[in-house]
Amino acid sequence: MANLIVMTRLSVNINKIATLRNSRGGNIPSVKDAAVNCQKFGAQGITVHPRPDERHITRKDVYEIKPLIYTEFNIEGYPSDEFLKMVTEVRADQVTLVPDSHDQLTSDHGWDTWGNLSFLKDVVALLKENGIRSSIFIDSDPDMIEGAAETGTDRIELYTESYARLYPLGRDKAIEPFVEAARVAGNAGLGVNAGHDLSLDNLNYLYNLIPNLEEVSIGHALISDALYMGLETTIRKYLDCLK
Repeated sequence: MANLIVMTRLSVNINKIATLRNSRGGNIPSVKDAAVNCQKFGAQGITVHPRPDERHITRKDVYEIKPLIYTEFNIEGYPSDEFLKMVTEVRADQVTLVPDSHDQLTSDHGWDTWGNLSFLKDVVALLKENGIRSSIFIDSDPDMIEGAAETGTDRIELYTESYARLYPLGRDKAIEPFVEAARVAGNAGLGVNAGHDLSLDNLNYLYNLIPNLEEVSIGHALISDALYMGLETTIRKYLDCLK
């Protein structure tokens, strides 16, 4: 089914810009300049995922980037007290809740929404009180999506690693659980975002098959492509995948 109902927004995750900067110290490349340029080149949002060890995006970055965002500021992270204080102070447009441990290399699973229902309800309520849209990072498990709906969240973000991994082996089979997951989410009144390992190879197929896909958050592949093609050309190519 073609995606004809909503415009799918591209949010660029700039964590890898910060990783490169931190490897040398100083401020080259500048994450602030990256945020400004991504928007100038057509991205409809900026995503960051500040981790407790600050190995890429730092708390300082979050506060400094916010005044530069005129599209949408999506902040991902585990909802610790410190994290929630930060996102409410900067008034993020969207907060994507992930179940990562403090030392996790990258997000690799979604929430057990039923097992964390009370906790997630409290977090979502706090975000709503502060006028912040919430999104829960989740596997393509209909039962967990129904649990997400019980938290009061506005959206879910489908964890698409398995789709990207299986795509070269057979894209029809790879996409099946995500189509069903999006259907369940829509029936439950949830908006649908997607992210993790999406690339120029697999993005357009996902876009065309997932109904009502509101946003994709892409970092690693996009920033890697930009090393060869330049940031402006790369962002335009990703936007072309969402047409």
